[in-house]
Amino acid sequence: MWRQQFLAAILVLGTAVSAFAQRVASSEDGTSAWRRISNATRNAEPSPARVEEPAPPVKPEVAATAFAEPASKPMARVTGGGGTLPNDAGQIWREYDISSYTARVTTTKRPEQAIVDWILRETGYEAWHTEPFGILSAGSRTLRVYHTPKMQEIVADIVDRFISREAAAYTFSLRVVTLDSPNWRTSAQRLLKPVPVQTPGVNAWLLAQEDAAILMGELHRRNDYREHSSPYLVVNNGQSTLVSAMRGRPYVRDVILRPDTAAGFDPSPGQVDEGFNLDFSPLLSADHRMIDATIKCDIDQIEKMLPVMLDVPTQAMPRQRTKIDVPQITHYRFHERFRWPLEQVLVVGMGMVALPIPVDGAPLVPGVPLPIGSTPARADLLVFVQCKGQTAATAAGQGLSPIPRSSQRETKNYRGRY
Repeated sequence: MWRQQFLAAILVLGTAVSAFAQRVASSEDGTSAWRRISNATRNAEPSPARVEEPAPPVKPEVAATAFAEPASKPMARVTGGGGTLPNDAGQIWREYDISSYTARVTTTKRPEQAIVDWILRETGYEAWHTEPFGILSAGSRTLRVYHTPKMQEIVADIVDRFISREAAAYTFSLRVVTLDSPNWRTSAQRLLKPVPVQTPGVNAWLLAQEDAAILMGELHRRNDYREHSSPYLVVNNGQSTLVSAMRGRPYVRDVILRPDTAAGFDPSPGQVDEGFNLDFSPLLSADHRMIDATIKCDIDQIEKMLPVMLDVPTQAMPRQRTKIDVPQITHYRFHERFRWPLEQVLVVGMGMVALPIPVDGAPLVPGVPLPIGSTPARADLLVFVQCKGQTAATAAGQGLSPIPRSSQRETKNYRGRY
């Protein structure tokens, strides 16, 4: 009996102690009412929110830097310079008025580029990209140069040759002739005066105008004589004249497999341009006694088309094949500068070079047939250059007017008839 009473007293005392401990913990957490905490209550009620201090605002430049990739540090040492142009070689600044020349030339958007090209030909490209420091810049009205006094003298001479009113426009006869055999030299040797040429296999000669007329007459009587261009060209002093006879030759270069089509493939077409381009750029000397000229000739000829058979099988035709072509091309390149007296004729013999001819054999000059053989055409190519004097506008005197567009530089394209 007393044992049961003792156990009950212990149980009551434990319950009282537990209730007191729960009330103390509740008062410390700031809650006034005691409640029993279970797992369901613990999961349903959120924990008290934590209040955090706001982050400081990020400046735009800092944010951009944070998200941008780090810039690589340059390896070269870069400085801002001293603020002045170097003149350790005595360089001086000069500005040349070229407006009188650029106003006359209306066939190109940038006629001043011809002046720059001739300055580079005369001085060399390296003179403007190495020591001593130099500047060459051309606008539509002014040419600006920073270089040594010696280089300024060369530039001044070139500019004077361009802006000369008397040399505003000269008429040049440019004739391109081919012969099947180079044996024409046998009878013409007594008339030819050789001049130096740098390109291997190329010869050049000077003739008096009377001798040039005799030589042309003798060549014209030959059965293998063919003339590919014979226009009288009106050329602006220093500008380029292009004689072109090019044609496109189409062929099948490849195939593209297309299983969704009936044939199973599509041909990939290509085109090769063959023919010749002859670029002529003259520049008279300041005293109009000498001619400086560059002659550039490019010839491309398709010797033959090499056939290649490709397998393009389909379900309907498992052994189907088709043909593509691989062109065998010959290229010829010539580019040289000549200087000769104004009253003489320059003849350049380029040797036995590739000569493209049209498939239909249509002659360039009516009445002159072109032979067509199974072998690639070769011929001795001759270029005759002769100055025919000034145009009527320049010969009239001092009052020069812009040259009409009809007499300006044009590309002479003979649409494949060469």
